Amino acid sequence: MLAARTRHLSFVALEESSSYLASMVGVRGLRLALNTSVAVLVLSLPFAATAASRANTLAPTVAATNATTSDASRAQPVARGGSIASSRNPMTVSAEGTRPTQEVTIHDGDTLATMANYYDVSVEAIAYANGLSDARALRMGQKLVIPPAEGALYTVKDGDTIDSIAGNFKVDPTVILTFNRCYFEPERCAAGQKIFVRGAELPALLEPDRPARDVFAAAPQVAQQPRNGRLSWPVGGVITQLFWWGHTGVDVAAPYGTGLGAGDDGVVTATGWVAVGGLRVCVQHAGDLTVCYYHTSAVYVSVGQQVARGQIIAAIGLTGVTTGPHVHWECKLGGQFVSCLSL
Repeated sequence: MLAARTRHLSFVALEESSSYLASMVGVRGLRLALNTSVAVLVLSLPFAATAASRANTLAPTVAATNATTSDASRAQPVARGGSIASSRNPMTVSAEGTRPTQEVTIHDGDTLATMANYYDVSVEAIAYANGLSDARALRMGQKLVIPPAEGALYTVKDGDTIDSIAGNFKVDPTVILTFNRCYFEPERCAAGQKIFVRGAELPALLEPDRPARDVFAAAPQVAQQPRNGRLSWPVGGVITQLFWWGHTGVDVAAPYGTGLGAGDDGVVTATGWVAVGGLRVCVQHAGDLTVCYYHTSAVYVSVGQQVARGQIIAAIGLTGVTTGPHVHWECKLGGQFVSCLSL
């Protein structure tokens, strides 16, 4: 009887415990399942986005591959050491990360040196691209080709090979092949095309002998009218660059906004903006002398106006291509550049 009673109480206790455990597990299990589902959903989002992105990029890639394959028959195969066949469509190629070849017009005051400084290439690179052997052989209105970087613009000739061109310019053939995309578009490097040889060894420009008067060419023996006295300095400052064959004036640094005085009595012949030189003013003096002041911040006179020696006609500035406030003080005597310090 006691044993039966004990078994009955044990069964009741076990049944109650099981019911309680089942109820507790049910609530907590539901919460656990819900939290787990949310966590799985959140964690799966980045993977889903990545998969979608890869799917989107795969189609264009396949399309591009198919297009390349279909166009391959139009490509002109070129062997590295073989002769290059001619092409009917000359063109200039610029690689990614470089500017394209440009054509610019020479303005008053421009030189090979100022153009090279502005476009960040060497004088030799510009000279070679334009077939120039004399750095002084520039004229107003002349068109200049500016290469995309430091190197040689070269027109491929019949019989040329990539190796022979590379040998002439002392570069590795892969430089030419890579920059001009000859691997992928052989027609770009065909005869008649313009290619760019980056880092090419270029012929040096011979600097002309410095004349006794520090001029590009001899000034006229007889001036139209005599000039009295020497030019007055435009501003009290520090000379930062002298006149030489590649620099057509004298650079004088002074605080920004300082007034610039006319070097002598004369008539204003030009004002306004020019490439590289920025805002400038030019004055015609007796004796066929023209003096120009570049990189100014302001011009206080107008074309045709009479000015007196020492009269403030402009102010020191930073316009154009400059590394600091200064004036590019430039003189022409008889149409030829001369050093203002010699006048």
